Amino acid sequence: MDQGKRNVLGVEVSAVDYDSAVDKVMSAAREGRPLAVTALAVHGVMTGVQDKAHGARLNSFDLVTPDGQPVRWALNLLHRARLADRVYGPDLTLKVLEACATEGLPVYFYGSTQDTLDRLTGKLHDRFPGLKIAGAEPSKFRAARPGEPEEIAARIKASGARVVMVGLGCPRQEIFVYAMKPLVAAPMLAVGAAFDYHAGALKNPPPWMQRNGLEWLWRLGLEPKRLWRRYILLNPNYLARLGAQKARLWRAAPPPPATEPLTTFAV
Repeated sequence: MDQGKRNVLGVEVSAVDYDSAVDKVMSAAREGRPLAVTALAVHGVMTGVQDKAHGARLNSFDLVTPDGQPVRWALNLLHRARLADRVYGPDLTLKVLEACATEGLPVYFYGSTQDTLDRLTGKLHDRFPGLKIAGAEPSKFRAARPGEPEEIAARIKASGARVVMVGLGCPRQEIFVYAMKPLVAAPMLAVGAAFDYHAGALKNPPPWMQRNGLEWLWRLGLEPKRLWRRYILLNPNYLARLGAQKARLWRAAPPPPATEPLTTFAV
């Protein structure tokens, strides 16, 4: 199922299921063409609402999947999308990696720390013996210096990677993918905490919490000091804006897709 993009609080979110999302990524990977992909939960949508320039960047992405249940619910409520499930970043990551392993397409991992990448790649080799890992490069946790984006792109190209997974956290990873898309002829997926989950550093909540949109409560319990502002302040704001958009009290006009190159961003 692929119903195209739909306006959720001014952010254009793709009304897709897992099969359609994987097909889009793999088609771009086979053809060697760029594709900007991200999976947005409430926090990701709200970053685009509160920062119009970032909202324009998000609206330039080729595929924006409903990572969180509340985003899926919004698509169903506002646009009658009838989506039966979200397209969760960590699960989408595994499905794309499985397809890459089956087709022999090499994958590059960018982001997180060297320790996490070492554990991640080890576990992925165990899970997908046929997976070709072209490279794994940790984040520098600083702004890119002049010429560095081109150097990163050259390393990715030289590796032979056909898919790039980016785990820098929201919104750094979306900014990175937006900035790097003109330089990398491959799909780039901003997959959030997928690196930590699949490396074993984070545990997924129970299925019942995931089905009922309570993953935020699980994450808040694990990291209250870091995440309380994100969930306690943003979630009510999201619901209020969603109600206003549904009642047509707020137009929620999407900003046009960004086209300007970014010269300063974090790597």
